[in-house]
Amino acid sequence: MDYGSLAFVSPPALYGSELLTWVVVGLGLYWAAVIALRNGGYLPDYIGTQGPILTFHTKRGRALLDRLAQPKRFWRAWSNVGVGIALVVMVSMFLFLLRGAMVALSTPQPATSAVRQPRNVLVIPGVNDFLPLAATPGIVFGLLVGLVVHEGGHGLLCRVEDIDIDSMGVAMLAILPVGAFVEPDQESSKDASRGGQTRMFAAGVTNNFAITLVAFALLFGPVVGAISVAPGAAVGGVADDSPAANAGIEPNDRITAINGTAVEGNDDLPDRLEAAEGEQVAVELNGEETVTVDRSLLVTAAMENGPTGLSAGDEIRAVDGQSVATERGFFEAVGDDERVTLTIEPADGDERVERDVSIGAAVSIAADGPLENEAGSTDETFVITRFDGERIHDYQDLADLLDDSDPGQEATVTGYFGDERETYEVTLDEHPQADTGFLGIQPHQGTAGVSVSDIGVQLYPADEYLALLGGDGETRFGPISDTFLGKMGIALLLPVVAVSGAMPFNFAGFTGGIQNFYEAQGALGAFGDGGVFLLANLLFWTGWINVQLGFFNCIPAFPLDGGHILRTSTEAIVSRLPVNATRGMVRLVTTTVGVTMLVSFLMLLFGPQLLG
Repeated sequence: MDYGSLAFVSPPALYGSELLTWVVVGLGLYWAAVIALRNGGYLPDYIGTQGPILTFHTKRGRALLDRLAQPKRFWRAWSNVGVGIALVVMVSMFLFLLRGAMVALSTPQPATSAVRQPRNVLVIPGVNDFLPLAATPGIVFGLLVGLVVHEGGHGLLCRVEDIDIDSMGVAMLAILPVGAFVEPDQESSKDASRGGQTRMFAAGVTNNFAITLVAFALLFGPVVGAISVAPGAAVGGVADDSPAANAGIEPNDRITAINGTAVEGNDDLPDRLEAAEGEQVAVELNGEETVTVDRSLLVTAAMENGPTGLSAGDEIRAVDGQSVATERGFFEAVGDDERVTLTIEPADGDERVERDVSIGAAVSIAADGPLENEAGSTDETFVITRFDGERIHDYQDLADLLDDSDPGQEATVTGYFGDERETYEVTLDEHPQADTGFLGIQPHQGTAGVSVSDIGVQLYPADEYLALLGGDGETRFGPISDTFLGKMGIALLLPVVAVSGAMPFNFAGFTGGIQNFYEAQGALGAFGDGGVFLLANLLFWTGWINVQLGFFNCIPAFPLDGGHILRTSTEAIVSRLPVNATRGMVRLVTTTVGVTMLVSFLMLLFGPQLLG
């Protein structure tokens, strides 16, 4: 997407950077204090240091592990399953990072890309742009659960494989738990079989994946079933200097009525606004207060150098001389006309201007696609106004028609390059990701690359997020969201889903103000909204953190579990080869894989910035 979007009301842009600065300063002071205490001999024997991290060691709990390890055949079978899973994930992680680095280097992105900012690599709420400070309790809880079950798995399999344990403990960065550990006795570990060592290293990630399944099963089932969408249109964002902002409407408000007529949900708001007469409407917020909004049709987002020439913040006052103040009124005024004259009030305060534009779906023509085969290669934006005779007003109209198309179908595509009208007969290919026709385009959302709003609010799809987590309703992800694994995969992407443009907002749990969009119901509703939302957040982040820990520890590089599993697996393979196996051979394999993974990861993060 190359949208230049109008700024919506949110925390100051520098907030994350300023907080990161204070975090770094505080960490430096804390580290200095740790060094002073260590050098002065004030730290007790059970506390160690590794840089700014304090490690707390204990030998307690070994008796409990001995008792839990008694069904040894069960735990060995459990860990053997985990070894198989870990090997599959390890190979997948290696190929994913390798391919990801290649793709990133072949498609350079600007250093200003939000997802590539250094602070967004850190999973620190309030510092990371995608993790609000309000998500801290759920993230810390999920991290604690993940560390306990991970290291508990290592400790348990140590005793199952008769490996002695020197100590166990946690690693703390100030008051934040950043790790846990089990220290096997080195001699005892060397005496264990290669299979026993492999099972011990795989036990932690096995437990993490198991906890992920349990957490998401509870979340998608009874917990989300106890949550419903509150009545009203959910306001996710408010454009600066828009009619809504001027009236005092804020993000996380619910618009519950227009001119006294109830608004049931997001889809109901356009109907209520269209039914209201005049340029002023009375907007009820959260069922409590009413404000007066002077409405106008505001451009909330627009392509840079788009075909309309509009910019975010412009107001559309008329279509072919007919005054418009709502989105629906705009499309009714356009009707079947492919070219119209818009009367624009520029955001910079200049005098009104008139501009002739094409109204349709703005797309870029993809290389080697069916449309390029007919239209030829071009970097110019193509505004599609008709598809197989059907009038196209915006990209959603085109997307709906393409969803109903078939591979091999002959389609007539009409549109504009600038003010030149073109018509092509296109044979659709098979879509690479769906059982539909494929036109070969890269879309720009909205109408002709422009998004508009009646009063300047961006609606939060509360019902769709709830459906993605197991609630009732439809989603834009199709059949994949109907399966448990599909829901789980989507849930893992929700904290950063807006980066891809698939959803308008990131979702970090029922927190950060969006609780106002939901309410508790059913038996669990007896615990109140706060209790149900807290439980949902704990389960969401427990599942999210544990699967991340599992995947991360499966990376085949030292000192991660994947690196140890790679070593033992390589030893097992090399020992069966008709060669004189040496430690050097094993070290060559593990080092090569580890260095390749590290370089791929660094290129994935920083390569596009360097090339850009």
